[in-house]
Amino acid sequence: MIRIRVLVVDDHRIFAESLAAALAAEPDVEVAAAGSGPAARRCLERAAADGRAFDVMLVDAELGISAGQQGRAPIARAVSDDGEEGLVDGISLVAGVRSGQPSVRTVVLAEKDDPRRAALALQAGASGWVAKDCSLQRLLAVIRGVLRDETHLPPALLTGVLRELTAARKHRTESERLVESLTPREREVLRCMVAGLGRKAVAERLFLSPHTVRTHMQNVLGKLGVHSTLAAVALARRAGVGPVDLAGDVVERGGQLA
Repeated sequence: MIRIRVLVVDDHRIFAESLAAALAAEPDVEVAAAGSGPAARRCLERAAADGRAFDVMLVDAELGISAGQQGRAPIARAVSDDGEEGLVDGISLVAGVRSGQPSVRTVVLAEKDDPRRAALALQAGASGWVAKDCSLQRLLAVIRGVLRDETHLPPALLTGVLRELTAARKHRTESERLVESLTPREREVLRCMVAGLGRKAVAERLFLSPHTVRTHMQNVLGKLGVHSTLAAVALARRAGVGPVDLAGDVVERGGQLA
């Protein structure tokens, strides 16, 4: 029997464990769970190194966003207060995985319909957006569907997502102009930010000191006229700036739906 390997990523422990247990009851599904973006990336890397890569990743739409930030544009931090670098929000995690392990399909699990975040998720490389309270049968159908290269989106969100994507295209010209104001080094740093790399990882990749990388990141935010990493990443995607290829050289990728 061909088994589907699924990674559940949610910082709500009870939900993550309950969902993992429900999926694991299926005879053709193997499941693991991670409680944060950095933990998810470690799980993915270990599994790939062992030759048992995950097939599908289920990601909480609000991963890394506190209750007080819900409903507002979340502020993504590349490095946590204790110095642990990595991915801290769901959309950045999707983009980083799409760049580093493109064979892994990602599905975003959401508590509410949000056309803007759904559009961002699809642009980042997600294959689906599903309500957290959907039936297990529905979720399994989506999991199996994305493995056939299908894209799953609730019909009620379709109009809103298309509107968001159309608006994003209108903003692309201005976004491109802002990105062009960056120096070559700042563009490299921006690509690393799009891939979800933290300050330490960017420093190691570009052979710079963490302090220098921090300065470059601050310059990028200032030139782009934004106040958070997430906003810079969103603008970069609108401008067609793709994430750094974590397995090789820096690459450009169009901002259209994957």
